[in-house]
Amino acid sequence: MITAHERVRELAAQAADDLQLELVSADFIGRGRRSLVRIVIDKDGGVTISDCEKMSRALEALLDVEDPIPGAYMIEVGSPGLDRPLATQRDFEKSVGKLARIVTSEQIANQTFFVGRITDVGEGWVRIMPEQRASGKPTRSPKRAGSVRGEEAEDIFIPLVKITKARLEIE
Repeated sequence: MITAHERVRELAAQAADDLQLELVSADFIGRGRRSLVRIVIDKDGGVTISDCEKMSRALEALLDVEDPIPGAYMIEVGSPGLDRPLATQRDFEKSVGKLARIVTSEQIANQTFFVGRITDVGEGWVRIMPEQRASGKPTRSPKRAGSVRGEEAEDIFIPLVKITKARLEIE
């Protein structure tokens, strides 16, 4: 049997698709009178207030017909923001050239925490150029495993399956 959360996500995906928006996340929080449906949408060029309003109205109409949520609830629609989380390969592809903070489940090039510019994304991996420290020295020692170029700031390949948390950095 499908849960209310799963049905809300399906309906949010349908509404986003109808409006040519990307559904980043759909969360159903709480119970009773304090329930909240929190939706995050995106699109090329950024999300406008009008996009949020349209998404809210479209989802509200679908939820009114389907009625998967018992009781009252509020709908909140927003954009992922400048420091948006990166969860999918598509998120990383859209962020090539941007600065990101990445945490991995296993050490890569003798570390699990990276701050660098996303330079390329392939099937199941992301490549970053580590950010230089204020001193101008690389953020890690050169010639370590996972690196592919340069003496100062070698690129690091990170398998997507090893990424536990990633988000864009505000520049």
